[in-house]
Amino acid sequence: MTGRTALVTGAGRGIGREIALTLAREGVDIAVNYNSSEEAAKETAKQIEAMGRKAVLLPCDVADFKKSEEMVSQAVESLGRLDILINNAGITKDNLLLRMTEEEFDTVLDTNLKGCFHLIRHVAKVMVKQRYGRIINLSSISGVLGNVGQANYSASKAGIIGLTKSAARELASRNITVNAIAPGFIDTEMTKGLSDSVKESILAQIPMRRFGSTKDIAETARFLASDYAAYITGQVIQINGGMAM
Repeated sequence: MTGRTALVTGAGRGIGREIALTLAREGVDIAVNYNSSEEAAKETAKQIEAMGRKAVLLPCDVADFKKSEEMVSQAVESLGRLDILINNAGITKDNLLLRMTEEEFDTVLDTNLKGCFHLIRHVAKVMVKQRYGRIINLSSISGVLGNVGQANYSASKAGIIGLTKSAARELASRNITVNAIAPGFIDTEMTKGLSDSVKESILAQIPMRRFGSTKDIAETARFLASDYAAYITGQVIQINGGMAM
């Protein structure tokens, strides 16, 4: 993939950072998006540049349609073209359904689902002209199975699956693939904060009896972004240790 370029949203830490670094190792120049984690994003960019690749820092709240459009323009201007989009940015505001506020529901949908739409909408214009593109959206096992206390998050991630399939149908004729990855429980800062009892309860539901790693997700993203996956589109790749079969 040497010479390709990518925009990775939420690339400051966790899965987003791992995907950005994995693509950089393959020779890809990276536009590193972040919203609030500036120092973490700078560290991601520093590691990318240490590999001899170009890294461009792009602060932006993907929930904002206009600012997302401006970010895509900046990425193209800085990198020359845009071949790969990784829609990774996402937030949680967990609460039981009967206690969940309208704001908690809307905020999560605006970032996770509308943000994904915003980037696809703006990046597709660039990729259609190039007649080439790889779009990879991060869904979740919560979008496949649902999860207690996550009506908003689950709805947003389930919506990403429908959005992925629709976009894949619309863009396939222009040599643009659109796929989704649905991670299960991955060893990140978020899961590290869970209590031991909660971790044990989750692990009991996973046939492989362990959490996944960010590398598991990043390597799948690398494959989907490569020409080896040129005939794969509209698919949801579940990486969950067998939790949802």
